[in-house]
Amino acid sequence: MRIHHVITRLILGGAQENTVLTCEGLHARGHEVTLVTGPPLGPEGQLLERARRGGYRVVVLDSLRRAIHPWRDWKSYQALRRMFREDRPQIVHTHSSKAGILGRRAAWIERVPLVVHTIHGLPFHEFQSRIAHRIFLGCERMAAKWCHRMFCVGHVMKEKAVAAGLGSPEKFEVVYSGMEVDPFLKAGDRSAVRMRLGIPQEVVVAGVVSRLAELKGHEHVIEAAEGLHLLFVGDGYRRRELEELGRRKGVPITFTGLVAPERIPDLLAAMDFLVHPSYREGLPRAIPQAILAGIPTVAFDCDGAREVVREGETGFLVPPGDSEKLGEAMRQVRGLRIREEVRREIAERFHWERMVDILERSYRSLLASGIE
Repeated sequence: MRIHHVITRLILGGAQENTVLTCEGLHARGHEVTLVTGPPLGPEGQLLERARRGGYRVVVLDSLRRAIHPWRDWKSYQALRRMFREDRPQIVHTHSSKAGILGRRAAWIERVPLVVHTIHGLPFHEFQSRIAHRIFLGCERMAAKWCHRMFCVGHVMKEKAVAAGLGSPEKFEVVYSGMEVDPFLKAGDRSAVRMRLGIPQEVVVAGVVSRLAELKGHEHVIEAAEGLHLLFVGDGYRRRELEELGRRKGVPITFTGLVAPERIPDLLAAMDFLVHPSYREGLPRAIPQAILAGIPTVAFDCDGAREVVREGETGFLVPPGDSEKLGEAMRQVRGLRIREEVRREIAERFHWERMVDILERSYRSLLASGIE
């Protein structure tokens, strides 16, 4: 099959890792894969170099940027139309909001036989202004008409998309976001990792794996971190603000800065438990990764977190924004042990090959059904 994947930017992130693994898996199975992306701008790091080593075709459109810009967006749309017209892909699979809107429209107008989209996280949410929410919701409702199937990284995403009027339940399929599970099952040397990070061996370490950005909730962890050492994995524009808050609260925090994805398993091994205080995620990859590593999690109960955090078994859920209950759960989770059968179940559900299997099977089924 000739398959074009389109994503806005290949930064270090869950949607981007998902897309690269999908392209690698489809290419390894003999399909003709093209990945179209914009430049990986921003402080989050990039996966573009890995994509270029994958053996499939990678096209970078300089005009395809995250920020709304009418002229650049029009150029991107026209470039995508030309590409689909010349390459004649059988399938266009889009990811992320900007690439999802432009890519689906371009593929639909050029009569690509199968147009599909993955919802990694909805671009409209309750923390936006009413105007922004209305605009993003309207755009997604329009774009939903320009594709045949939408994949969701979790059941909660599907429920929210249906409730928002993006389509009937039959138009959606849940495909958990695949990852390379083996490195997480082989936990690193806790003592050695702590020594490299300069973290005392005897302290209790709560970790967060996330960009240091708005709506990620790091400030709640600092406020609730009585008697803990915090390990913040990732970087972003809020770092100085969080460093200052930690100093004011007297909370020791180790900031790793930007790290390559392959370092995450070792950094998880240094933690006693993970905290995921984000206000919005499709299904946060850090939580299944922690479970694979045998690390329990405390998370805000939003979006897909409840699909992997089982009360008292893999961790605890607390109401979003409630620092007091977050602190209680962080005390309660200490010493929780995750059973081996749970780790094996998560490994099977989130293995990248399972994700590629489902997508490939869905592509073939939809094409065979004669969708036009």
